[in-house]
Amino acid sequence: MARIWILYDLFVLPEARQRGVGRALMECARHFAQVTGASRLEFSTAKDNRPAQALYESLGYERDQAFYFYELKL
Repeated sequence: MARIWILYDLFVLPEARQRGVGRALMECARHFAQVTGASRLEFSTAKDNRPAQALYESLGYERDQAFYFYELKL
């Protein structure tokens, strides 16, 4: 068993986009995970959020190919 950090609701205001804010947030999360001994970071994003996906992939994140995400709204 190893520590895993899960990011929820990462959001950059529209007026702050394309200024490196998202990249800085992601790098900060990576640094925090590393210094706290986590084995990985996990998060999800909308299928149509191509700009975010491009950012994540440019930072070395890989899309999961083994699992589907399920939910039951109550």
